[in-house]
Amino acid sequence: MKVYLDASVLVALFTKDALALRADTLLRTHEPMVIVGDFAAAEFAPAVARRVRMGEIAEASARGLFATFDAWTARVARRADTTAADVVAAAANLRRLDLTLHTPDALNIAIAHRLDAVLATFDRKMATAARALGTTVLME
Repeated sequence: MKVYLDASVLVALFTKDALALRADTLLRTHEPMVIVGDFAAAEFAPAVARRVRMGEIAEASARGLFATFDAWTARVARRADTTAADVVAAAANLRRLDLTLHTPDALNIAIAHRLDAVLATFDRKMATAARALGTTVLME
């Protein structure tokens, strides 16, 4: 099974997060082909930076997290680039007035959908929108 990890799962995997155990269990239970999009990877960085600004982690620890994340994605994950078609699909989905959807979520959903991957997220609103758009969601 191909599983696209959104930022909520990535942050949980690499930080002391309340959802860390769920993220780890998700990967161990399903043993998926892990996909990390360049956009989700970009979202990971400000989530870590925010924790530094809030005093939850030290700058040196954050740099270590970035190095660990980069090494892990190089070793374990298939990387996926965001394409112009993903942006077009996300824009179309954002025009659906029946969905509560933010641009980053729409992009991640579009990428997962294009790759025919299951979307792993801990974001309930994103999961609801993804299902409405025909993307399979794995939410542990």
